[in-house]
Formats: sequence, structure tokens, C-alpha cells
Amino acid sequence: MSLWKIAWRSIQHRALASTLTAFSMALGVALVVAVLVVYQVLDHSFHRSSQGYDLIVGPAKGGSLELVLGTVYYLQPPRGTIPFSVYEELHSGKYSSEAEAAVPVCLGAYYKGFPVVGTTSEMFEVFRYLEDRKYEFAEGGRNFSDDEPFEAVIGARIARETGLGVGDTFRCSHGAPDSTEEHADEFTIVGVIKPTGTPVDRALYINIQGFWLMHEHEDEAAAALQEEIEKAKLQLQQGERSEEDQASPTESGEDHVDHAESAVDLEALSEEVSHEHHEGERRITAVLVRRDWSNAPRAMALPATLAEIPDVQTVEPIQEVERLFDSLLGDIQAILLIFAAMIVIVAGIGLMVSIYNSMSDRKLEIAIMRALGARRATVMAIILFESILLSLGGGLIGAVLGHGLVGILSPVIMEKTGVQVGFFNFQVVELILVPGLIILASAVGYLPAVIAYRTDVADSLKA
Repeated sequence: MSLWKIAWRSIQHRALASTLTAFSMALGVALVVAVLVVYQVLDHSFHRSSQGYDLIVGPAKGGSLELVLGTVYYLQPPRGTIPFSVYEELHSGKYSSEAEAAVPVCLGAYYKGFPVVGTTSEMFEVFRYLEDRKYEFAEGGRNFSDDEPFEAVIGARIARETGLGVGDTFRCSHGAPDSTEEHADEFTIVGVIKPTGTPVDRALYINIQGFWLMHEHEDEAAAALQEEIEKAKLQLQQGERSEEDQASPTESGEDHVDHAESAVDLEALSEEVSHEHHEGERRITAVLVRRDWSNAPRAMALPATLAEIPDVQTVEPIQEVERLFDSLLGDIQAILLIFAAMIVIVAGIGLMVSIYNSMSDRKLEIAIMRALGARRATVMAIILFESILLSLGGGLIGAVLGHGLVGILSPVIMEKTGVQVGFFNFQVVELILVPGLIILASAVGYLPAVIAYRTDVADSLKA
């Protein structure tokens, strides 16, 4: 009979104690596996969320991280805008040879707290997600048409949580996500994007033409405010501003104009309004660019070239995402793994105590094996093999439990974060657990094995 089989028979003989010992080991391993799987999936999700484009061109206001959080994850709209002409130059102008694809985005509108993104149909035609997957629409749906300004498509999470579907209409609110002030224009949903596990799932996408039309009334109000400011400036210059004139501004601008106490104040307010609302000029939040790497030197030089445009900055999203991920989740993973490792070590100590306590009951068994010719090293090996079998068995059960836990929680994780995880999200790093458990089992099994090695045959048989 092999030594492994003898060790297995010994485990079976102490079935209850062995099961509890293996289960304690399994809990620690399950936690380690769950942490590794979730961390790796989040890592891939963070990095892949910005795939499809490798450069973001946006307003110089705010930092590069703010631009990435706004345009990639839709967490908040970046401050400021850039001229639509920047997109035109990248799409079909002097920079088009360096840009394989360029798509404009407009942010700042919401529907029930979810971001509404103004863009073109190319968003879902030229870009891919999760490395090289094409965007697909649920049955009965399609991409919106650039010729229909009030068509829209929505992400899978939007459809699930709001109940919207193909043929339904919605109105956008402007400003804060919780704003209740809706625009009068209605958008018709023509497609629902199949789940992607990216921020696309929790956004609504409208034709950029419709986005501009929706905001035209704001430009009209800004023009009216500018007119009132000019009137007030003229009155101050002429010294003819009467009490009746001070009450004349329109409702949209009276608060601002009435609080301007000097020509300097009015001039500053005028510049602010003209900067935010450029009459006759289309503005966008950013341009998503996939560079043409067939000419690598020019592709690499494109960010520096675009950075020369006034009030424009360029960001490589992958670099920002990596820094964000490392700063937010790197330490968290280390802490969780330390706690999980401590649980495994405690389980290993429990394994040592369990085998150690069984040694007093096994002295006769060990003495008989020695009397039948078993060497001390053989007896010691049997105890070590028993420890290794319990550790590996507990580790295997723990791996199944860990993946099972991830699979059970996958719907919740998907709903809350948009990250797709499942039972079969195996990570190569999990293979390190095998030699790790063998080393741990050998270490904790050494003391009981030494006791077995030193067992006196004569004394044990007399007892």
C-alpha cells in the first residue's frame, strides 16, 4: 500500500476532525481566490473601458484625470468646451492622416441621474470594446442615424433600470444629475445596446445635432443677457442709469446685471457669458481619437501638436486609468490579500493543532507500523502527506467556493459597477496557491511528523 493511500485512510478514520480542518482551510483559500478574481476583473475592466481610442482631446480647464473620468466613465462632465472645428480637423482636416478615427462627444445632460452623451453614429461603428468586440444592439434595435437629430440609443443598464425600450421617448435635464428641469425636446429610442460590462451600459446616447438643438434656447437666453449687459454698460458710461432702467433687464439676466455694481463687473460678466456661449460656433466637450499607428512617429507627435491649440489639452486615457487604478485599488488589494493570507495561516495552524492532538491517540498505530518494519522516515512522511492532502483538499474546495461566491454575486456586481464577472473567471495567479499550500502544509505538518518520528515503539506497545 502506498504512503499516500495510508495517509488518506488515516484522514478517513478521523473524518469529522479532518473535514472541519479542511473546511477552515477552504474558507481562507476562498477569500484569497475571490479577492484575486475580483481584482483582476476590475483591472481588466478599468483598462478596457478606454479601449477603442487612445487619445482624448478636451478643454484645458481642469486636470487630465478629470477629463478621463468625464469622457470615459461619465462620472462628471469636464469643465469647459472646445470648438467643433477641432473635431473637424481630426476627422477630415489637416490632422486626419494621424487620426484613424475621431468621434466628438458632448456632455452635461442627464436623464433620471444617468448621463446623456451627444455624439455621432460612428461611436458604435468605428470603436470596439473589451479589446475587439463590436457593439451590438438588442433584437429590434439599431444605431441612431446622423440624419435624424432626435434619435437615441441607450445602454443595457438604462433599459433595465428605467424600463425604456425601442420606440419610447425621453426628455433630458440639464445641469446637475438630480435636476428636474427638462428640455422641451423629446428623443426617440431606436436601439438598446447589448451588455458590454463598460460605462456604455449606464449612459444614453443621442445625436449630437439634437444635443445642440436642445441647447439652442440656452444660447438665445445668453444672447438676451449679453444685450442687457451692453445696455447697462452704456448707461453707466453715460451716467443716465435711472432706477426704472435698473429694473428693466429680462428675468434670465436681471440677477447677474443687478449685482454688477460697476463697469468692471459688467465687463467681467460679459466675458464670462461670451466664453460659455459662442454665438454661431458649435462647441463640444471632447474628441475621442484612435491614432493611425501605420506612421508611428506622427501618431506619437499628435498629442504635442494638438496641445498647441489654445485652451485645449490632450490625454492618453490608458496612462491615467493605470494611475487611477493603482492609487485607488492597489493598496486595497494588498490589504485584503494580507487578511486572506492571515486566515489561511490561521487555518494552517489549526491543521497543525488537529494533527498534533491526534498523535496521542495514534501512538499505538504508529508503534504497530514501526513493529511491522516501517522506518521512522516512513512514519514521518505519512504524517506530512496527511497534512498536504488536507491542505490541498481544503484549497480545492476553497477555490470552488471562491469562484462560486463570485458567480453568485455577479448579478449584483454587474448592476452596481457594470463589471461582468462569473464562476469561470479563472486567473493564472491562482496557480501559485498550489505550491503555496504544499509549503504551508509541510511547515505545519513538520511538528506532528517529528513527534511521530520520535515515538518509542516499546513504550507505546506496553501502553
